[in-house]
Amino acid sequence: MPSHLRRTRRPGIDIWPGFVDALSQLVMVIVFVLLVFTAGQFYLTDALSGRDAALQQLSKQVNDLADMLALARSGNTDLQSQLSSLTQRLAAANQQLADEKARNTQSEADRQASEQRATSAQTTVDQLNQQVAALRDQLAQIAAALEISDTKTKDQQQQITDLGQKLNTALLSKVEELAKFRSEFFGRLRAALGDRQDIQVVGDRFIFQSEVLFDPANATLSDAAKSRLLIVANALKDIAAKIPTDIPWVLRVDGHTDKRPISTAQFPSNWELSSARAISVVNYLISQGVPASRLAAAGFGEYQPVAVGDTDDAFRKDRRIELKLTER
Repeated sequence: MPSHLRRTRRPGIDIWPGFVDALSQLVMVIVFVLLVFTAGQFYLTDALSGRDAALQQLSKQVNDLADMLALARSGNTDLQSQLSSLTQRLAAANQQLADEKARNTQSEADRQASEQRATSAQTTVDQLNQQVAALRDQLAQIAAALEISDTKTKDQQQQITDLGQKLNTALLSKVEELAKFRSEFFGRLRAALGDRQDIQVVGDRFIFQSEVLFDPANATLSDAAKSRLLIVANALKDIAAKIPTDIPWVLRVDGHTDKRPISTAQFPSNWELSSARAISVVNYLISQGVPASRLAAAGFGEYQPVAVGDTDDAFRKDRRIELKLTER
């Protein structure tokens, strides 16, 4: 076919050389393009390789930076902990300093207070020393006065002793004189009342058995009792007229009961019964003209017995009225 074409187109323009040239140029262009592409690919590959290396380097640096950041963060946490601990220690140190200052201030105040107390105590001691000195002077004066008065006291003591002896002598004389009148009084009573078993003189006492004066459990004097007590009143008035007025005498009337208890509306116990009987005798003597200032009534209940045993005779002896002419 090319031959045919060449035959038919012979007389025309030959474009082959140009085609070949064009083709060669095209090939050259392609080769150039390929070279350029290859070179570009080489450079691109090299560039990409460099980029990967750079990326790896950057990745390594990023990892290093991340590690450093982690370390920094860990260090920051430690630093924060240390900072907090240091802050607490600083606050404690400040508080300790403040406390120390306060103690120093208080110590200074205590020292000043102690000095004030010491000064005050010293002043008090000085005042007390002055008072002690004054008291010693007063004691010396008192001792001198006592020494002077001691002599007077001895003289007065001697006078008192002498007066006491004189008084005792006078009292003994009065007692003896009263005893003389008592003997006369009891002698008259014994003579007037006769020798009776129910009326006795024992020592310095004139004793009436209660049955002579009172009914059982009763404190009212019978008519017979009043007649006997009238003898006592008359004898007492006669004797009273003879006894000197400077002898302080009284006729004491003592009431006694036996130990058997009594309990009535009028006499809840023997105390009341014995006292009421003594008072009845005193009242009768007063009604007969015996001065009340020379009489005294006392009740002893069952607590001063004179007999032993629980017989009727013992009980009878314990029930009694005693008259005693004595000193006040």
